[in-house]
Amino acid sequence: MRQMKIDATDRKILKLLTENGRMSYVDIAKELGLSRVAIRERINQLMEEGVIEKFSVVINSDKVGKKVSAFFEVDCEPTSLVKVAETLVENPKVASCYQMTGPSTLHMHVLVEDFDELEHFINEELYALQGITRVESHILLRRFKSRSGLNL
Repeated sequence: MRQMKIDATDRKILKLLTENGRMSYVDIAKELGLSRVAIRERINQLMEEGVIEKFSVVINSDKVGKKVSAFFEVDCEPTSLVKVAETLVENPKVASCYQMTGPSTLHMHVLVEDFDELEHFINEELYALQGITRVESHILLRRFKSRSGLNL
């Protein structure tokens, strides 16, 4: 995989888009003292090189009724890890899922409406999966910072 050289202007563009993904080429151009065309070309290049993977929206989970945020460390039998992960990522309650270092461990973030739904998820959906050897959960009490982009 080839790594793209990111210069100071690209970093400024990425910072602006991280703060406001809907910022227009014209507004970015004004902010950086470049032409709209130059900004469009740079953003297109960043997208083609895979630096910008996609544009998305960040939804406040509380505002849409997902009041309980829980993080899980899920240890799996090594031969079952991929199958467990593939099953979990299809579940709409699972916001993110990553393979971590350690004994075949998945790190997972789950968003649900209430503790009853969390209990159902754990007992009926998570524990029901074959190949899981251990589950540790942590309930989010307060968010201080959430990743909305990479700081360059």
